Amino acid sequence: MENADTGPEILPKPDELLALHSVAQRLFETLREWFEIETTVTIDLKEIDSAVIELSSSTMIMAMAMRKLQALHLLSTPGVLTSTDIVISIVNDLDRALLQAPSMYLEREADMTNWDAAFAKMESDEVHPEDIPTAASEPDPEIEEFQVHHEALHLAVRAVVEISNGEIRYFQ
Repeated sequence: MENADTGPEILPKPDELLALHSVAQRLFETLREWFEIETTVTIDLKEIDSAVIELSSSTMIMAMAMRKLQALHLLSTPGVLTSTDIVISIVNDLDRALLQAPSMYLEREADMTNWDAAFAKMESDEVHPEDIPTAASEPDPEIEEFQVHHEALHLAVRAVVEISNGEIRYFQ
């Protein structure tokens, strides 16, 4: 809806979108920790095919996702103007990386584990039996928390689409 005198109507951001301010920060920090992402990442723009090797690297995939999380963090800040299509686009861009992140993290951890040292530690007094999972299907609290935060992105998109009645609307 547009008013000829004032321009397009600006809606207040739904609570679900505002909640992404802290959610994006938490996901950002988790990806940095899980994948040991440096504070500065360089991308190779020498030629069109330069990305082939970079984008097959879990570190680079997660670094690019972290950049999108920075944008989402900004857009979920109260007072910062955004629109329905921008929120949908950023969450869509993030979705695949965030879906893959837990399994990529576990695979990375398994590859980096010194299994002889890990088994020796299990036999020592350093590890309590109640801290050792008894089944492979036992949930990992850290990954469950990550997935809850990831789901918050979808809740925000639903709220934005619902409030905007499926149209491109502005939020502040």
